[in-house]
Amino acid sequence: MKAFLRLYIDAYRDLSRPAWMLALVMLVNRTGAMVLPFLGIYMTQALGFSIPEVGIVLACFGLGAVTGSWLGGWLTDRFGNFWVQALSLLLSVPLFLVMPLFTSVETLAVAIYVLSVVTESFRPANSVSVARYARPENITRAFSLNRMAINLGFSIGPALGGFLAAISYNWIFYGNALGALLATGVFMAFFYKRKGTVRTKPAGQATEPTTPSRSPYRDWPFLLFSLLCCLYAICFFQLLSTLPLFYQQGHGLNEKQVGVILGFSGFVVVLFEMLLVHMAERRLSYAGSILLGTVLCAASFAMLPIPTGYWILYASIFLLSISEILAMPFMASVAVKRASRQHQGAYMGLNALAFSAAHVFSPFLGTRIADMYGFNTLWWLTVIVLVVISAGFYTVVKRM
Repeated sequence: MKAFLRLYIDAYRDLSRPAWMLALVMLVNRTGAMVLPFLGIYMTQALGFSIPEVGIVLACFGLGAVTGSWLGGWLTDRFGNFWVQALSLLLSVPLFLVMPLFTSVETLAVAIYVLSVVTESFRPANSVSVARYARPENITRAFSLNRMAINLGFSIGPALGGFLAAISYNWIFYGNALGALLATGVFMAFFYKRKGTVRTKPAGQATEPTTPSRSPYRDWPFLLFSLLCCLYAICFFQLLSTLPLFYQQGHGLNEKQVGVILGFSGFVVVLFEMLLVHMAERRLSYAGSILLGTVLCAASFAMLPIPTGYWILYASIFLLSISEILAMPFMASVAVKRASRQHQGAYMGLNALAFSAAHVFSPFLGTRIADMYGFNTLWWLTVIVLVVISAGFYTVVKRM
């Protein structure tokens, strides 16, 4: 236990105060993130949508995320990361409050698209903030701290959302609005008028790859890397779309039980992320860590067709959480290390765009495959895709 705590202290202690405050903003915001994990169940149970209709609305969320990621990166390079983050948080509050008013497929799809554009424009601006407030040797850990805060909030939010949804689904929207409002206050209080750049990159640092000065959209190795990130995220983001439906329809779990198992995922990431990332930085290359994370994601989905009790669901989501820990922080670090300063927002925007595009294809394809061929077919197809892209990741990242 002492050795375990010592590793945690070593991983945290040299991170800057702004990095901690960015994580606090994420924690407050994500603690209120109750809508997305329950959106599919809300549409089937409260609004009576079919599974393909659920896929359409969730795909519109993904389209909004694509738009927001591009827009957020573009605005960040022109106006700075502070105002993009502040406006994204603030404008999302009234949008969450009015969301229960939209009850048809068409109106809810449009409303979800607009909401997603606003909320997802936050991501590239926030990534730039993390990169600029972290020392070069701490970039991956700074991203991990931010993601740990996201997952701590995600472990609380869905569990709380499950209890609120049992009372009324409207309360999950109001809870998300409250979380965004509190996050806005924390962010404005600490970062208003604070300089956005507090670090400089050491000259000639041997551990960093050569940084291109061109646009990321003409950086072909990075474009291929972003495509692989998108394919990984298409598989992973079933956590937010088809997995909750599978828990309910395939295993008969109610809203509270779904909230608990999703909260368990966040708890695992909170408990192990900084420790595992700290160890991976010492013992694995970026390519090796991303490869291992992708393989574990495949193993997670391969467990779902096993006809056993609830324990297999927890074992599967445990591996999925470890996959996230080993893959996603290093994907963000690859983007940061690859970017020149004048195109940092664009690189982080493209990285966010890859994950946002997955929000389009993951629910759209996942719900249709599950509806036409069953959940087990969906899980095996997911495993095959992940095995193929794991080899692609290792090859591309090594060459970058």
